[in-house]
Amino acid sequence: MAEKTMKEKIARINELYRKSQAEGLTEAERKEQQELRSEYLANVRANLRTQLNNISIQEEDGSITNLGEKYGHRTLS
Repeated sequence: MAEKTMKEKIARINELYRKSQAEGLTEAERKEQQELRSEYLANVRANLRTQLNNISIQEEDGSITNLGEKYGHRTLS
């Protein structure tokens, strides 16, 4: 079976949420929901990190500082 797209995963997260509110989830569905949420959050974090690594600022002297090169490779604790 082909890997689901992020759009399909979000739709499934929402579907499971609605079901949890209406009738509750089975243990397997709760596990699936948690895994999908974890994948979604990892994707959001990766996208944000990529965006932040591509930010450049112009200094007062006119030089350009790429913040991704300056700070982007640090590990988050």
